[in-house]
Amino acid sequence: MLVNKPTRSLTPRGLLNHPLTLYLIFLVLMLLKLMWLHHNLHAYNITMGLLDKVIAIGSLLILSFWTWWLPRRGMILSLVMLNLLLTALIYADMVYYRYFQDFLTIPVLMQARQVDALGESIATLIYASDLLFFVDWLVIIPYAAILLFSKRHRRSGRYSAYTSELNSHSSHSGKTSMHRRLTAGSIALVLGLGLAVGPIYFYSKTWAKGLFDNNWWNVSMYNVTGLLAFHGYDLYNYAKDQLGSGPEVDPGDLEQAEAYFASRQQAEPLKDAMFGKYKDSNVIIVQGEAFMNFMIGQSIGGQEITPHFNELMKESQYYSHFYHQTGQGRTSDADFGANISLHPLSVGSAFVRYADHSYDSLPSILKDNGYSTNVFHAYESGFWNRYTMYQNMKYDKFYSKNDFEQDDPLGWSLSDESFFRQSVEKMSSEVTAPFYSFLITLSSHHPYALPQDKQQLDVGQFKGTMFGNYLQSVHYVDSALGSMVEDLKNRGLWDKTIFMFYGDHDNSIKEQPQYEKFLGRSLNDLDMEQIMNEVPLLVHLPDGAAAGTIDEPAGQLDITPSVLHLLGISDQTYYHMGNDVYNGSSRMVVLRSGAFTDGSVFYIPSDDYLYERGSCYDLSTRAKTDINACRSGHEEATNRLHVSDTVNTFDLISRFREEQASKPAS
Repeated sequence: MLVNKPTRSLTPRGLLNHPLTLYLIFLVLMLLKLMWLHHNLHAYNITMGLLDKVIAIGSLLILSFWTWWLPRRGMILSLVMLNLLLTALIYADMVYYRYFQDFLTIPVLMQARQVDALGESIATLIYASDLLFFVDWLVIIPYAAILLFSKRHRRSGRYSAYTSELNSHSSHSGKTSMHRRLTAGSIALVLGLGLAVGPIYFYSKTWAKGLFDNNWWNVSMYNVTGLLAFHGYDLYNYAKDQLGSGPEVDPGDLEQAEAYFASRQQAEPLKDAMFGKYKDSNVIIVQGEAFMNFMIGQSIGGQEITPHFNELMKESQYYSHFYHQTGQGRTSDADFGANISLHPLSVGSAFVRYADHSYDSLPSILKDNGYSTNVFHAYESGFWNRYTMYQNMKYDKFYSKNDFEQDDPLGWSLSDESFFRQSVEKMSSEVTAPFYSFLITLSSHHPYALPQDKQQLDVGQFKGTMFGNYLQSVHYVDSALGSMVEDLKNRGLWDKTIFMFYGDHDNSIKEQPQYEKFLGRSLNDLDMEQIMNEVPLLVHLPDGAAAGTIDEPAGQLDITPSVLHLLGISDQTYYHMGNDVYNGSSRMVVLRSGAFTDGSVFYIPSDDYLYERGSCYDLSTRAKTDINACRSGHEEATNRLHVSDTVNTFDLISRFREEQASKPAS
C-alpha cells in the first residue's frame, strides 16, 4: 500500500513548490509584463480590457502547456526559460516601439545586424525604470537553482518512507504520474485555444473583419490579437512565405494590380513645356537624414536654423507639404520610395526582404538612357543590404565607407561636410556626364550627439535636450549643404544639374509639448500628424526656373516620375505609383500608415485602424469634418497600398515583363 503524502502539499512550502502554484505564478508574472508593455505604448484608442487579458492568458497557456508533460524539474526549468525568453521579447518590443511606433517581426529580425550600428540610439530608448521589468529574475533564477540542485529537496529524509514504498510500485506510480501530466497539459492546451482563438475568431468576423485577409498594420493587428498571438501569426506568415516554392499570388490580387497599372499606362501623357526641357542634365539627389519640414524658415534666439536651405529656396522650388512615406525600413524605405516609386512594405524593409526582385528604378532607367549612375553613402556597404540592392538597381558604382577618407569622423562615420566635399570631387573627376548621383547623409542621425566644436546654434531653453540636439545637428547639416552647393558652382556643375534635396523620415521625437514650445502655439492632432510626416523637398533646375513655394501635396514616390518628366523620358511604360508633379493633374499622397491627403482633406487613421474611428480634416479650416468626406480617398489609399504590397511581395514586375515579352507584336 502506498504511503499518503499530504504533509508536502498542506504545508506552505509544499504549496509553494506545487507545480500548479509555480505554473500560476508564471502566468501572473507574464500577464503583468504584457500589461506593463501596453501601458507604455500610450497608443490612442487601443485599450487592454478584460477580454484582451483573457486572450493574453490563452496565448500564454498555448505557449506553455507542454511544460506539464515534463517531469517536475524539467517543468520548473522550462517555465524559468520561458520567463526569460518572453521577458526579453516583450522588453525588446517595448524599446523598438519607442523608436519606430511598431513591433518587432521576423523580417525585422532578419535585419538584426542593423541593431549593432544603432548604438547610442538604442541607449537613449532604455530608461532606468525599466529595471523593474526584470525584478522577478532576482527571485526566480536563484529559486530555480536551489530547487533544482538542492540535495535536500531532491531526497530528504522526510520522504524516505514514501520513496521506499514508492520504489516497490514504481511502474504503477510512473504511469499514474505520466497520465496526470498529460491530462494537465492537454487541459491547458484546450483551455488556451478556447481563451485565445475563440475571441480572436469572433473579432475577425465582426468589427475586425478581414483581419487575416488584408495587410493590417502591426499595431492594429496587436489590438485584436494581443502581443503573443501577433508574434505567432507573424511567425506563421514568415514560415508560409519561406517554405516550399514560396507564396502564390491570389488571382484577385493579381487582377487588382494589373487593373491599377493598366489604368495608369493607358492615361494620356501630358507633355508640357517642362517635359524634356532639361534633357541630358546631370541629376543629383540628396537624401537628408531625419531632416524635417517644421524647422524650415524658423529661427531660434534670432539665428536661422537652416539659413542655407532658406537661401536656396529663393531660386528653387520648395514643396511645403512634401511627405515621407516610410515604414519600418526608415532610411531604406525613403530610398526605395524615391528611386523605385513603390510603397515600402508594411513589415520589414524591401531592401532586405526582396533585394532580388525586379524594379523599374530611377538609376536603371537613366542608365538605359546613357547616364552614369552612382550612389554615395559613407557607411558600411552591407547596412540595409545596400550592396546587393544597389547592384539590382543598376548603379554603376556604390561609393561606401571604404571609398572615403575618414578625415573628419563624426557620429556613425564621416561628417556630412567631408562627405559632400569628397562626393563632389568624385563626381567631378571619376564620373562621366551626364550622371545621376544619389547621396545619403548621416550627421543628423538619432540621437543627434554633435561634438561641441561643431555646435554653432544657440538652442536656448532646449539646451541639453534631445530636441535641442536635433536642431543643432540639422543646423550643421544645413551648413554642409551650403558648402556643397558652393563647391558644385565652383566646379561648373551647378548650372548643368537638376539638384534635389529631401528629408528621409521623422526624427523620432514624439513629445508634442516640445514642438508647441518651439513653434509658440498649441497644436492639434492634424498639426502633429503633418509635423511628424512632412519633410522638405527642394528642387533646383539648371536655369533656376519655376522657383517658388508649392503648397500642393507631394511625396517621396513622386520623385522618380517627376525627374523623368524633366528629362523628357516617358514614365508611361514603367511600374511606378508616384505622381508626376509637373503634369498638372490633381494628386493624392498616401502614407504607409494609411493616412492620406489630396490637398483638400487629410485622413488620420485611428490606432486600431478602423476607418470610422479615424479622423477626417478639412484642410481649408483645419478642423474635423464628416468622416464620409474621406471615404473615397480612404478606399483609393487602401487600394494603392494593397497593390504595392502585392507587387513587391510576389515580384509582379518581373511577371508583367515576361507576359509582355510573350505577347505577339501588334
